[in-house]
Amino acid sequence: MKTSLLGSIAGMLCAASMALAAMDPIVIKGSKFFNEKTGDQFFFKGVAYQPRTGLSSSDPDPLADTAGCKRDVEAFKDLGLNSIRVYEVDYNNNHDECMKALEDAGIYVVLDMPSPKYSINRSQPYWDHDLMSHWAAKVDAFTKYGNQVVAWIAGNEVANDVDTTPSAAFVKAAVRDMKAYLRSKGLETPVGYADNDDMEIRMNLINYFNCGDEETRADFYGINIYRWCGDETDFQTSGYADVTKNMTDYSIPSLLTEFGCNINRPRTFPEVKSLYGSDMGGTFSGGIMYEFTEEDNKYGIVKVSYGDSKYEKTGDYDGFKKAMAAAKPQGVKMSSYKPQSKDSTCPKASSSWKVSPDALPPTPSAERCQCMLDSLGCTFKNIDLSASEGKAVGEAVGNICGLTSCAEVAYDTSKGEYGNYVACDSNQRAAWIVNKNYVNQKYAKCEIDGADTVAVKAPKVKDDSVCLTKKDDIGSVGTPSSNVGSGSGDDKDAEDDGSADDSGDSSDDSASQDNDNSTSGAASVAATAFVKLLAAAAVAHFLF
Repeated sequence: MKTSLLGSIAGMLCAASMALAAMDPIVIKGSKFFNEKTGDQFFFKGVAYQPRTGLSSSDPDPLADTAGCKRDVEAFKDLGLNSIRVYEVDYNNNHDECMKALEDAGIYVVLDMPSPKYSINRSQPYWDHDLMSHWAAKVDAFTKYGNQVVAWIAGNEVANDVDTTPSAAFVKAAVRDMKAYLRSKGLETPVGYADNDDMEIRMNLINYFNCGDEETRADFYGINIYRWCGDETDFQTSGYADVTKNMTDYSIPSLLTEFGCNINRPRTFPEVKSLYGSDMGGTFSGGIMYEFTEEDNKYGIVKVSYGDSKYEKTGDYDGFKKAMAAAKPQGVKMSSYKPQSKDSTCPKASSSWKVSPDALPPTPSAERCQCMLDSLGCTFKNIDLSASEGKAVGEAVGNICGLTSCAEVAYDTSKGEYGNYVACDSNQRAAWIVNKNYVNQKYAKCEIDGADTVAVKAPKVKDDSVCLTKKDDIGSVGTPSSNVGSGSGDDKDAEDDGSADDSGDSSDDSASQDNDNSTSGAASVAATAFVKLLAAAAVAHFLF
């Protein structure tokens, strides 16, 4: 009886898992998405979905709010949607009921990999083990839903002006690594990037994420755009025509990952006709309207509260429903479609684009960083620094690196130079610098004012060159960076303040979910202080 019961349970669980993954696979061919089963071209008809009203915790997760999700699915069906974009979820929660309700309604899910706590900071960008492990955990949590997770977004408006273009190198490294991580799980879910439609850096971003090896290129490109404001604007005067022209010969799919100006309300969404019609339908794969729920920024088409099954339509709801009902894009069949476009040419580093096309930051490696720590003769008693220690260490490392090369833990994106330990977290990199000072002083004094340090008489690792062969976080055997600079290069891109408040989104009155611009979750209060002071030191000492 026990064996039979367990077998029945296992069968039910297997069936449930298969049911959750039962949606038709959406695949990419050339610059278009297709339903692999039917061969029809797939156009995203979606909304940005991140309810925040009534949230009782600091970790929003609409896919774990069963009552709210089932409430909203009914509206999704009424609107004729086939997809939603969700910026934040907690991978520790259970999402089965909501994902099943969405599946029953034929709704695919686009998920952002980052969150405000775990994202690449646009002002002091890094891509390290802590970030990657959280992104990977999110992927792992949604793997069981199979084809229903139709795409991942690895960055949302990270580089948003000339000074923050160095961050693009780290986002592209994240795209490379998360594509590899998905493949290691047997998944081919596409990974893309969403920009903020900044005119000065737009074309460099568009080209950068579609150049180089296939392993490093984005699988699709998203544009967050808020130019078309009401019926008095049209395809030409809104600038949509220019945006479409820019993407006409693009070799990977493009879509509007956010759209919907709210200057004139109620909104009538005239851009939908162009997006799914002859103006743009041959170039773009549809889009995601911003946004479903009414929040403080006043973009919503419904008013809801977390955990409440009721919703109230705003004046924008019927306008969006009418526009979407008229949207009938004429696609092509996958079997008859023959891609003609070529990959983009990588932009060269310049005064307005501070990224070399020749190299990317290394893949994070917890093993490499731990090995490096085990090789130090002078390090911190506790690698998790307190706030006061972080401040003291930040001041000290700025002085140290002004006097000696810190190339192994530094980078210069404009030259394509990345140290062997640049993918270690800020405290680990600080420990390397403290040890460098100790070595330079001929092992005389292992001290940093304001921080607890300890001299290690017999480090576990005698020669840190062995660390460079440690496996990275995807499981590949590491190799030393061939692009380590002298550590004295002039990088004027560092800002003096890397706090979340000063690195927020500047586009369209903060319309977008700004997931990629806060200080990384890897940075505790202590590490945040370290990063700020290290960045300030960089300007003075040409460190980073």
